[in-house]
Amino acid sequence: MKHGFIKVAAAVPTVKVGDCQYNLNQIETLIAQAEGKGVEIIVFPELSITGYTCQDLFRQNLLIDIAEQSVIQLLDFTRQLDIISIVGLPVVVGDLLLNCAVVIQKGQLLGIVPKTYLPNYSEFYEKRWFASSQDLRPTQIRFAGNALTVTPAPQLFRTCDGAVFGVEICEDVWAPVPPSNNLAIAGADMIFNLSASDELIGKHNYLRSLLAQQSARTITGYIYASSGFGESTQDVVYGGNALIYENGRLIASGERFSMSSQMITTQIDVEMLRSERRGNSTYVNAQRDLKAVLSTHLMSGKEQGQFPIINCRSIEPRDFKLERSIDPLPFVPRQDELATKCEEIFNIQQMGLAKRLMHTGSKNVVIGISGGLDSTLALLVCVGAFDRLGLERRGIIGVTMPGFGTTDRTYQNAISLMKGLGVSIREISIAKSVLQHFEDIGHDVENHDITYENSQARERTQILMDVSNQTGGFVVGTGDLSELALGWATYNGDHMSMYGVNAGVPKTLIRHLVRYIASKYTDGVRNLAVKNILLDVIDTPISPELIPANEKGEIQQKTEDLVGPYELHDFFIYYFLRYGFSPSKIMMLAQQAFQTEDVYERGVSKYDDDTLRHWLKTFLRRFFAQQFKRSCLPDGPKVGSVSLSPRGDWRMPSDASSNIWLREIE
Repeated sequence: MKHGFIKVAAAVPTVKVGDCQYNLNQIETLIAQAEGKGVEIIVFPELSITGYTCQDLFRQNLLIDIAEQSVIQLLDFTRQLDIISIVGLPVVVGDLLLNCAVVIQKGQLLGIVPKTYLPNYSEFYEKRWFASSQDLRPTQIRFAGNALTVTPAPQLFRTCDGAVFGVEICEDVWAPVPPSNNLAIAGADMIFNLSASDELIGKHNYLRSLLAQQSARTITGYIYASSGFGESTQDVVYGGNALIYENGRLIASGERFSMSSQMITTQIDVEMLRSERRGNSTYVNAQRDLKAVLSTHLMSGKEQGQFPIINCRSIEPRDFKLERSIDPLPFVPRQDELATKCEEIFNIQQMGLAKRLMHTGSKNVVIGISGGLDSTLALLVCVGAFDRLGLERRGIIGVTMPGFGTTDRTYQNAISLMKGLGVSIREISIAKSVLQHFEDIGHDVENHDITYENSQARERTQILMDVSNQTGGFVVGTGDLSELALGWATYNGDHMSMYGVNAGVPKTLIRHLVRYIASKYTDGVRNLAVKNILLDVIDTPISPELIPANEKGEIQQKTEDLVGPYELHDFFIYYFLRYGFSPSKIMMLAQQAFQTEDVYERGVSKYDDDTLRHWLKTFLRRFFAQQFKRSCLPDGPKVGSVSLSPRGDWRMPSDASSNIWLREIE
């Protein structure tokens, strides 16, 4: 596995019922195509050698014998191929006929997995022909020229690169406790399902929901191939589903009701799946349940304590190319989900603040309004929380504090927005008090250094805190997740508040939230005015406005010129914090994400490798150096999968070294 990725395929060949040679030819063709595309594991539908709908023909010895001969041919066909193939056929074990999956690689039969749960209701009559793995005792057989043991115990397979997979068959995943549950907590990164599920009205959506849930519950890659065209349509129709999920998310799907063979391929991120499992204590604790399963199936002392693992054959090293599309804005919902998720996030923020208001018994909050994105969103959250609680909006005290870098554009937007929303307005210039402070500490006002900037930020925070004391309220913070990750906040300045409503919201998402909220202001002159202000705020360059404007009165200090593009930093934050990926893998993902067409038409820029590496190093240096600010963050609501709260998701020493992360991308 390169960067933790493994390439898999789900194939749906056309079949002729009972014609093993025809079916084998279709399977071999798809295997050859998959090998040519660098696929490492491919799965075919249930009973794909014979066809699923043979019915009482499964009682014919000739069909069973020809199916076994087909496996012999398939072993010969794959002798020079690296790909692992999983195909379905009936297998005789003693007095039992089992519905099985065989796992083949490089001319070797690695294992036989029998089906556990046999449907025998409605249109299904599998118990008429087949026995369950539950009826099986471990039995040594000779099949397709190979001597091996067929066992009811769950089996794991491990590729030469260390990826682990298990197999279940169709109805197994519909059972209350699917075999894949035990396979996953025993270590399977991926589950391959050979299926023959017929099509009924509404069943497809239920199937997709079922597979998504199973993939999410087991934190696996789930690769599903179901019978298609050519199966008997005597009473039912098979649509040929090919579906691949990764931790509950559909990442590849085929064409239903195709009349020709088809194959879908994608890369599963095994490293990501393992990272998710390690961070999930519930998943780890579930592994204790394996003891009962082990005691049921495994009797020999040498096998006690683990499932048997079958090692696959070694393969020649291959060049790696990432073939998956990577979303350049992982925090931003897809376009078809954007409105729903923005509403959900906005509600989380409002509910968090509403609870704090009720707990403190306060009827007032104080918030600094700059005319920028963050304070605008925080103000909208305050308005929403007050409306929910039936409190007068006048209890929201918006304070605009013009300073040396305040531009007319942001000042006018701040004032107009507060008026439009009907909150209390206070204007308190910080210029005089900051100049006095410079005089007190002996700082040259022409020296626009860090002291010049931070003095203004701290003066503003002092004003907000004191006004909150005057009014019996508390200060609502405006800083966002991206700023907290980069430490882009003045310690004991805008870093501090009594409740930070934006603490869980990254910068790339804030624009979309504000735009969504703006879309709700549609009726009346006043609302349309608010909407226009919000849209202008979205278009305003991001800036702390601590350095004087240029000669045209425009913002001169642009944050992204100093710390880097927020779309890049949010990308780094997501993969560094969410999955713990190494800088080299993050770099590789960023190369893919930002050097391709933007899938959702968000206008994402492209960056060369040197630029990506430069800003990734900047992120790492700042993230490690600025932890001391995050270690004493105010309370604030978590809204997504990533949070920097020292009381929740992220606890880190303030003096941890970044050296090994930086060296990894030198």
